[in-house]
Amino acid sequence: MGSDVFQAVAGEFSDLSAPQAAALASRLLVAGLLGALLGWEREKRGKAAGLRTHILVAVGSAAFVAIPQQAGYEPNGISRVIQGLVAGIGFLGAGCIMKSEAEHQVTGLTTAAGVWLTAAVGVAAGAGREASAVLVGLFGWFTLSVLGRWGFGAPAADPNAPARRPMTRV
Repeated sequence: MGSDVFQAVAGEFSDLSAPQAAALASRLLVAGLLGALLGWEREKRGKAAGLRTHILVAVGSAAFVAIPQQAGYEPNGISRVIQGLVAGIGFLGAGCIMKSEAEHQVTGLTTAAGVWLTAAVGVAAGAGREASAVLVGLFGWFTLSVLGRWGFGAPAADPNAPARRPMTRV
C-alpha cells in the first residue's frame, strides 16, 4: 500500500521531463530577472508597485503561457490565455492609478504602464521568446530609469504651490 501511494504521488509530479523542466526554469528565470530590473527602478522611487510586484507579474505571466504550451495547448488556447492576462493586468494596473479631485491631477499611470509592460515581458519569456523578452525589458528599463533621470516624465513639483490634498482611488 505504501508503495502504491508513493507511485501515485510521484505520478502527479511526472508532467515535466528534464529538458522541459530546464526550459521552464530558464523562461521563469528570465522573466523574474527582467521583472526585478523593472521593479527595482520603481522600488527606488517609492512607487506602489515595486520589486516584488514586478517579479510576481513577470513570473506569473510567463507561467500562464509556458505551462499551457508545455501541456500541448493549441495556439488558439494560448492566445485566449494571453488575452485574459492582458485584461487582468489592466485591472491590476488600474489599482495603481490615483486621482486628486482638487488639483485635477492623475498619478500612477507610469506605474500601471510599467506593470502592463512587465506582463508583456513575462508573456514573451513564457512563450520561449527570451531574446524578445530581454529586448522589451530593456526598452522598459530605459524608459523608466534613463528617461526619468533625463527629466522626461512628470514635471517637478513647484515649491511655491500649496500642499497637495490626499489622493483618492479612481
